[in-house]
Amino acid sequence: MENYETHVPEAEPSYILVGVDNAVVFPGHMSSFNIGKSSSVNALMKAVETNSEVFFTFTPSGDISPEAVSRVGTLSRVKQLIRNSKGGLSIIASGVRRMEIKDFVSASPVMRVTLEEFEEKADDEVMMIAVRGALRSALIRSMQLSSKLFDSEPSMDDLNEFIGEMASVYYNDNVERQELLSMRSRYSQLEDIYEHVERYCSVAALQKEIENKVRAGMDKSHREYYLREQIKVLHSELGDDASELDEFREKIEKKNMPDYAKEKALKEVNKMSRMSPTSPESAVSRGYIETILDLPWNEVGGEEIDISYARKVLEEDHYGLEKIKQRIVEYLAVSKLKKDMKAPILCFVGPPGVGKTSIVRSIARAAKRKFVSVSLGGVRDEAEIRGHRRTYIGSMPGRIISGMEDAGVGDPVFLLDEIDKMSSDYRGDPSSALLEVLDANQNDKFKDHYLDMPYDLSKVMFVTTANTADTIDAPLLDRMEIIELGGYTYNEKLQIAKRYLVPRECEANGVPESKIRFTDEALLAIINRYTRESGVRNLQREIASVIRKAAVALLEKPSHRTFRITADNLSDYLGKIKYPDEEANAEDEAGVVTGLAWTSAGGTSLDVEAALLPGGKGDMRLTGNLGDVMKESASAALTLVREHADELGIDRAAFTDCDLHIHVPEGAVPKDGPSAGVTIATAIASAMSGKKVAHDVAMTGEITLRGKVLAIGGLKEKSLAALALGKKRLIIPKANLKDMDDIPAEVKKDIEIVPVSDISEVFAAALV
Repeated sequence: MENYETHVPEAEPSYILVGVDNAVVFPGHMSSFNIGKSSSVNALMKAVETNSEVFFTFTPSGDISPEAVSRVGTLSRVKQLIRNSKGGLSIIASGVRRMEIKDFVSASPVMRVTLEEFEEKADDEVMMIAVRGALRSALIRSMQLSSKLFDSEPSMDDLNEFIGEMASVYYNDNVERQELLSMRSRYSQLEDIYEHVERYCSVAALQKEIENKVRAGMDKSHREYYLREQIKVLHSELGDDASELDEFREKIEKKNMPDYAKEKALKEVNKMSRMSPTSPESAVSRGYIETILDLPWNEVGGEEIDISYARKVLEEDHYGLEKIKQRIVEYLAVSKLKKDMKAPILCFVGPPGVGKTSIVRSIARAAKRKFVSVSLGGVRDEAEIRGHRRTYIGSMPGRIISGMEDAGVGDPVFLLDEIDKMSSDYRGDPSSALLEVLDANQNDKFKDHYLDMPYDLSKVMFVTTANTADTIDAPLLDRMEIIELGGYTYNEKLQIAKRYLVPRECEANGVPESKIRFTDEALLAIINRYTRESGVRNLQREIASVIRKAAVALLEKPSHRTFRITADNLSDYLGKIKYPDEEANAEDEAGVVTGLAWTSAGGTSLDVEAALLPGGKGDMRLTGNLGDVMKESASAALTLVREHADELGIDRAAFTDCDLHIHVPEGAVPKDGPSAGVTIATAIASAMSGKKVAHDVAMTGEITLRGKVLAIGGLKEKSLAALALGKKRLIIPKANLKDMDDIPAEVKKDIEIVPVSDISEVFAAALV
């Protein structure tokens, strides 16, 4: 701080100035306070060393610059000075007389000032007598209300001492104390003290009245109850309950929501005002009002959609899935062009682990909207969707309204996860309740039972996910656009692992990417030998397992700079191979055919075995936990083979003299569906003719009694299963040629696709 020039003769005395921000020192009165600022501490230490008087002045900001300090202060003597634990000083000072700053002399090493006497105005003697009398009466009343204030009536003989004592007892604010100190008229000072004493008397009288009210209405034997009642009356007198209700009313008025919602909320506040604060009904009303206030009625958070940014986000977050990304971009583009568009509800259907939920998160990021998710798996009760009526204790809004509360805006991306896992029972049908949510023609007036008034969901971008569309209620399915996510190819899994999974797991486990390297062969080995899935969830777990073991090794052997994971040392991290590289039906066999099936977890192989048993009666036995549709396919297949017996070189006597046993391995797993028709027919034809089935062939297709091969579903997943088995030829219905674009390029590269329209073509392609 710069030095101030001296404006007075050298003979004029100067005093050390100390700014106090937590007290006001009065003349004739002992004051105690703390000093923490280092410059003030140094100034006081210097004053004590030289036994000098100190000029204390009030500084609200703690700054002692000429512009910040109060000009009127008290010249004082320091009686006691103790250094406290925080490095500051605890002071007891005795005020000598009021003084006023004349000039600032210097600022270094301590602030010094010259002072002049504080000029007081002369007061009218009659007025002084009157104010003394009024003040004395007020003091007596205050002592009657609170005997702890003074041991005896304060004397006004020494006004300096009296004013300082009054300031310490009846004043709670230092700014008011400084104003009292700065008054030039003694009459003004006494009048100000009188006002503060009267204010104290009013508060003390009210407190005493509250005590009397409580004591009059309580049972003397219940002291604890008395204390509670005292608090209750205190809150009531001070308006705490009213303040809560007023706060609710203020928030409702400020909240941007429809008039009917405001009216409903205010009505509930008025109802709450007539209840006991401790009653259960009051808690229900409070929760209802808070729900209304927490809901986003007209608040929106989404920014303008940027299609280029959306494409960039989708490319960053997901590998492949080009058709799906394009559909999402189209969806966002139409949303941008037509603000009031009643868009279809997208439903992503696919096996676990293929990225359905992460795609929805990417949609939210691409659209620059908030994301909220609700899982519907296992929901049986309609009230989970629509909420519980407030007639029940513990009632709450449904998952949709709760999700909107969490979102905080009226236009989030709202994920309804596992919509295929809902079911209904005696409590209602949640699927029917969802119809109102997802129907664009009526969701602008969605009515939750708890909320009991319309709520607009039309701005929400609803997206759903499911493992299969087969179990979704038909009316609900009709309101959604199904987008299927098939399983990933080996190359796609490899790229996903390299670009996303390895970096993500390195970060999650605290291992720098530079410390661990996966070769492509190692990642492919994990994909082929340690996982068997359509998605990448187990692949992520296996990669995480490798990285965790590397983390342990890094701590145990810090000398290791990097870990290189190869196909050869992979077993050191993951143990023995879970799925050895062995091809199903490695040799041509009679009566054994590799079929393909689709499950909610992706494509899988379905071997069918047939055996001819001489000495029978033409009976057919089916084993392997087959469903009714598959049993009917077996009957149709046997009829077809009988029709083609001559073509296949089968002795017709075998149909009456031999029994036929058809078995599908893995009997613990239920199996059903019509797409195994060609597989069963080929197995029967092979077993009865003795012709072997080519081991490198897999097939799928439904048959008719006329021998026609009908189209099937899940072609992409089934083709990936054939690739995983190492098959070289895949027999498919010719009617599925329209789906060839769905078959990945690497499948087409390694497998010959054989389209057929008749069972004869199947026999010709499969039997050797």
